[in-house]
Amino acid sequence: MKATIWHNPKCGTSRKTLAILEETPDVAVTVVEYLKNPPTAAKLAQLYADAGITPQQGLRMRGTDAAERGLPEADAQAVLAAMAAEPILIERPLVETDKGVRLCRPQETVHEIL
Repeated sequence: MKATIWHNPKCGTSRKTLAILEETPDVAVTVVEYLKNPPTAAKLAQLYADAGITPQQGLRMRGTDAAERGLPEADAQAVLAAMAAEPILIERPLVETDKGVRLCRPQETVHEIL
């Protein structure tokens, strides 16, 4: 099985999720450091749709100015555009496999798509 993780190596939850993926037999992991290589707004829209969540639910609030900017109340397109322009606004880690997409908070959530 192939798995792609949108990863921030400074995030403990992201590191723990990556460790689960790497320790799972027969999983080929692609790591995307999204702060260096941010996904497009279109890719984010696809990831959130496949995860069954809204872009607002994928918005990182802690350590960002998302609330001050009114992003939690903004429409989906505005949130996606802000995330694509400033990837620090993306909550992490997002993991995509053939079985679906999950925002892996807590990290054990990744087991749902393995």
